[in-house]
Amino acid sequence: MADTSDIKNGICIELNNELYQVIEFQHVKPGKGPAFVRTKLKSLTTGKVLQETFPSGHKIKTARIERRPHQYLYNDDTGYHFMNNETFEQVNIPENLINAPDLMKEGQEVDILFHADTETPLTCELPPFVDMEITYTEPGVKGDTATNTMKEATVETGATVRVPLFINNGEKIKVDTRTREYSERVKS
Repeated sequence: MADTSDIKNGICIELNNELYQVIEFQHVKPGKGPAFVRTKLKSLTTGKVLQETFPSGHKIKTARIERRPHQYLYNDDTGYHFMNNETFEQVNIPENLINAPDLMKEGQEVDILFHADTETPLTCELPPFVDMEITYTEPGVKGDTATNTMKEATVETGATVRVPLFINNGEKIKVDTRTREYSERVKS
């Protein structure tokens, strides 16, 4: 058991029989009345974000979460299959636990969060940026680079990403997996 003084960004707590990760917190000491801690919590099962306020000194139940490196192997009708890089054990994860499944390539390194007590996978996180090759996009018009307009492009995994007009077929780009946005062109 811990109390509100142990709350930090990234800590996982158990609340109403569900696991939440603290996204942000603020310790508030009003001029009148007792102090309290205002938090934003993200559910590790549904992904929803909620705000919760705890009185100062309130006991909270922390959960032990482990981040383990895995390698993406393949997917089929049962889910996505990953291999642990240290023990070589395979784990099957449903698509709803992965933050950007259509941006994963075979052999991609990912981190899977496990609930340490029950050994159940909670989420699968891709690296913040992945390199992708453009397989199809409309050709850009010469001299049309002054504006900040974007066009649709299909990458090697089949995902659709919005890219600037000057990007052409066969080029490699860096994609932000959290926002699914174009970041920059990859120099080869």
